[in-house]
Amino acid sequence: MTQSALFFDIGNTNTKIGISPRGGPLLSYVLPSNERQTADEFGLMLLQVLRHAGLAPEALCCALASSVVPGMSLIVRRACERFLGLKTRFVPEDLPLPLENLYARPHEVGADRLVGAYAARRLFPDASFVIAVDYGTATTFDCVRGNAYLGGVICPGVLSSLSALASGTAKLPRISLAVEESEPVPGRSTATSLNHGFVFGFAAMTEGLIRRLSEGMPGPLSVVGTGGFAQAIAGVTDCFDALRPDLLLEGLRLLYEEAGV
Repeated sequence: MTQSALFFDIGNTNTKIGISPRGGPLLSYVLPSNERQTADEFGLMLLQVLRHAGLAPEALCCALASSVVPGMSLIVRRACERFLGLKTRFVPEDLPLPLENLYARPHEVGADRLVGAYAARRLFPDASFVIAVDYGTATTFDCVRGNAYLGGVICPGVLSSLSALASGTAKLPRISLAVEESEPVPGRSTATSLNHGFVFGFAAMTEGLIRRLSEGMPGPLSVVGTGGFAQAIAGVTDCFDALRPDLLLEGLRLLYEEAGV
């Protein structure tokens, strides 16, 4: 029986789960990151995920995880041990990434940023510089030169910005964060004004930061977009060379393949 690896991208809002046989395609699922749930609850949901994927726990050979939520890390670790009989290895604590970390205090860099930077580098091995832009709880721009992680820029996230705005605005309407126009227009409704403000505003921020960052990066530059909002941004800008909604899961899968775990 061909065995598969299990991957976890544990973020502040969601936990993405990936399943892939060595050298095979990646199947992904998304569950909420809820630190109030028990390991048993999460473990039972994991069994449902495996059932949907048509796999038994015995078909799994290992579990790799990237996490920025310590409480969820413990839940995932305990759930995998009890329900799957697997020890979860966390990146970079248990399994270092083959990237030189040039952060002044390397331990301060979130595992998600390092894994995303590593995955982006592997997607564009011939580029002198790579920038991974992740639209998550925060919007991050992570820069790689050669095989070295240079650092990056952290900006507000789309949904967190919207939540902050809603918390101080009693009549804020629900918006889709989708636009039909290719350029911003003066909104004639609050919903249109908000949609265009968020979509084109974050697009302009993305374009501006990439342009400014690239001034210090002479040579071929490739930009990878990821996160739930990347598709909306890509619809109104051409600043991305690739879109990878599951970039971090892909990074964990590539590390699994490369490290021979």
